[in-house]
Formats: sequence, C-alpha cells, structure tokens
Amino acid sequence: MVKTVAIIGAGISGLGAIKACVEEGLEPTCFEQSNDIGGLWRFTDEVEDGRASIYKSLVTNVSKEIMCLSDFPMPDDFPNFLPHHKYFEYIKLYAEHFKLLKYIKFKTTVCRVEKHSDFLVTGQWLVTTENNKEKKTDIFDAVMVCTGQHAQPVRSFNTLPGIVKFKGQVLHCQEYKRPIGFDGKQVLIIGMGNTGVDIATELSTRASQVYFTPL
Repeated sequence: MVKTVAIIGAGISGLGAIKACVEEGLEPTCFEQSNDIGGLWRFTDEVEDGRASIYKSLVTNVSKEIMCLSDFPMPDDFPNFLPHHKYFEYIKLYAEHFKLLKYIKFKTTVCRVEKHSDFLVTGQWLVTTENNKEKKTDIFDAVMVCTGQHAQPVRSFNTLPGIVKFKGQVLHCQEYKRPIGFDGKQVLIIGMGNTGVDIATELSTRASQVYFTPL
C-alpha cells in the first residue's frame, strides 16, 4: 500500500523531501503558503509573515560546489559564490528537472497537525489546511516539516535594559531589505553573525556611524 506524506514548505528542503519520497514509492503532497517555491531564497521587497526574509545584497558565503545537491550540480557558468537570485534560479532548475511542481499545492497554509484518533494503531496524522479561506482536513501516513529555522524572528533584543525607552527606530534583520533611509544616521547593530557583518558593511557606506556589538 502506498504511503501518503504531507510536506510542509516548498523551499530547498521541501523540494528535496518531495524527490526522496517519490524515489521511495511514497505519495507526497507539499503545502506551500506562498505562490512560489524557493522559501528563504525567493527575495521579496515585502516581509511576509511566516516566511524567512533576506536582504537585496545577500550573497552566499558557501561555494556553489558545497551548496549544490549531490544529484544536481550547479551550472558551470554560475559564479562560485551566488547572489540570492542565482541560487533561486538553481532551485527552479532543480524543481523543473525532477518534475516536482506537480506535487505542490500553492497558496495553501497548514493550520494544524495532530495525531489521528487511532494513531497508536495506524501512525496516521490529521493535517488541516486553508486555501482561499476554505479549510480542509486530510489524513496522511507521515508528515515532514520543511519550514526551515528562519521563518520566525527571535527578537531577543526586546529584553535589553532600556530598549522600551529608546526613541529611535528598532528593526530586526528580517525586516532589513536595502540601505535606504539610513543616510547620515548613527546605527547600532547587535549580533556579529554573518547577517550582522553584511548589514554593517553595507550601512557603513550610507550611515554617519555604524557601531557593531555581540548580543
């Protein structure tokens, strides 16, 4: 009997999960709340609730040979370190090559995942989804959550002493898209990860002063 699998998210992990399920003779259904694949790597000027967000200037800090999937090498003409739009192009090529799009239901949000009443016997799950304001519940033999680790921002800076009294603008890096509106300003960047370094470097060409500190 064919096993049905619900896959949540059509980013690179979700697409890889679809392919793996098909190869194993399973029947995957992927639910993607937006209107396209790519997840983190699909740049938009707007921040979308529940979806990871990247900035316009983002370039990968891992080479294409490491970032590619083992069964689908990067095109030879791609640069060694990819701007986000080139990696998104790679994801598109991957999905088209392995014919994965037919397994995806776009503009469909997963509202709830819960064990079936006879879970101890069948191991099945109830997955409730919403599309165009209509909710539907289906039964699946397995669920794979492929939403990534960056879908929701961790706003730990809210605990900093005095932050509630600060009268300036406070942004999480998820809300940063371009170095617009920072001309002549003093900017403090909290967090010295890759994103913090990128944003500090970019804003240093526009702001009057950029301060950089670990959290």
